[in-house]
Amino acid sequence: MTPDVRPRWPEGKQGCMALAFDLDGPTGDAMLNGTIWQKPEYFTFGGYGPFRALGRILDLLEQFSVPATFFIPAWIVEQWPQQCAAIVEKGHEVAYHGYRHESFYALSGEQQRQVMAKSREIFWQRLGIRAEGFRTPSGDWHQETPGVLLDAGVTYSSSMRGDDRPYAIAVPGYEQPLVEIPGKWEMDDYASLAYTREPDFPKGLDRTASYALTLDNWCREFDGAMDEGLCLTTLFHPKISGKPGRVLLLEQFIAHMRQRDVWFARCRDVANWYLQEQQHD
Repeated sequence: MTPDVRPRWPEGKQGCMALAFDLDGPTGDAMLNGTIWQKPEYFTFGGYGPFRALGRILDLLEQFSVPATFFIPAWIVEQWPQQCAAIVEKGHEVAYHGYRHESFYALSGEQQRQVMAKSREIFWQRLGIRAEGFRTPSGDWHQETPGVLLDAGVTYSSSMRGDDRPYAIAVPGYEQPLVEIPGKWEMDDYASLAYTREPDFPKGLDRTASYALTLDNWCREFDGAMDEGLCLTTLFHPKISGKPGRVLLLEQFIAHMRQRDVWFARCRDVANWYLQEQQHD
């Protein structure tokens, strides 16, 4: 008989849903290599996220009384400080996501420390917060990254894929582990909804998936995780899923999730819960 590995969620809830958005804006490879300044259509596509789409998502979260975590490159906080401040004012969490969406795997430990120090200062100056969380912008990290994060005051990451429950990453030389809240690519809206013009491959096929099938996929992932009492988070992007038709898709998804007796939590709350549970075990 398989042992029961379900976490003991607060208030006896069935499972945990940590809704999360990556507010990348126009940051990323094109910004890092400078080509974005010759591609106004790409810049405006990214800028649409914080400038226009974010407000719809915040209204939707308020409608359903669901908390969320927003992982934000610090450059975005500099350019759209009022929009980012609105996230904090509405009770949601803001967490680190690089300065300009850098690949932490490609950075030395010292370069990572510089990015974190700069981000930490911007978050404090513009938002008045010391963030507790981090999501690696590139989906991977350097072996020094966990120590860099702990030194920056980070208690958790939501970057890896090693489980469907929170788990601890032991870091040599540090007493407290780094909590990992793992995600999955199936819950990344880019995988289904991002229109990619280049590269045009395979030619002749749809560039985006059916909205109905996308909703069905998300609901099945959620139901499966909650049936087993697990933890699920998302990698949604306002510039992708914050458009009018797709906000309706998000609305249907949240309404579906609201039918279950699960713990809707910010990622920092999940991490703090995990550390407390670990101390009791």
